Amino acid sequence: MTTDPILLDVDNAIATITINRPETLNALDVQTIRAMHRVLDKVEKDPDVRVLIFTGAGRAFIAGGDIADLNSRQGLPHYQEFAEEIHGLFRRIETFDKPTIGAVNGFALGGGTELLLALDIRILSDKSRLGLPEITLGLFPGAGGTQRIIRQLPLCRAKEIMYTGDMLTPDEAVSVGLANRVVAHDTLMDSARETAAKIAHKSPLVLKLLKRTLVDGGDMPLAAALRHEQAMIGLVLDSADAHEGCSAFLEKRDATFTGR
Repeated sequence: MTTDPILLDVDNAIATITINRPETLNALDVQTIRAMHRVLDKVEKDPDVRVLIFTGAGRAFIAGGDIADLNSRQGLPHYQEFAEEIHGLFRRIETFDKPTIGAVNGFALGGGTELLLALDIRILSDKSRLGLPEITLGLFPGAGGTQRIIRQLPLCRAKEIMYTGDMLTPDEAVSVGLANRVVAHDTLMDSARETAAKIAHKSPLVLKLLKRTLVDGGDMPLAAALRHEQAMIGLVLDSADAHEGCSAFLEKRDATFTGR
């Protein structure tokens, strides 16, 4: 097996990115984060890639950070080094112009759930477990988790997850709104690819502008976000894809989107 911490496979417009440190349950370290950036550089520049799937090798999606490494750190070096690296990576993924899907194959704890919070669509294996257990180590989520989860879940549920550190079953994660759905473990990647394929047939330009509208608007007051949406849909109507889609509907045929 290759020792690369991040694996990339591209097939039919879908890039599958696999965190590949199964001996550590895919714990994140600085080298893995930097390897992820290099892979993202490749798919960002590849016009044929339209959707990204993130998954893990072995029994885990990401089981968290490297605890021994964390235990060796002091506050300021941690802030300047690891925290800076992981915050930059997760924000890059969150704002990436191509849609992202999490195919959660096992444990997604700590940084695993924090990565999930930065992904667009989340599909869970029935063998997966999610959670933010940092409080049991005398810590709390520090890779964006405290801020993303309170923007995505009811505040009382987000606090309970962080205060107790309890693991969630896949069904519990879906019920609180942390994930889209649960599938049988053996069908996880097929389900993720099926969803990715549906998205990949849409206009990549419109998907990019839609995602920017959602991400940017989520950080704005409603009045400003509505103005932003108004401007962005105007940009969309300047695209060839918008008129191709409307023409195809009127002509009762399938649209062919080119990203222009």
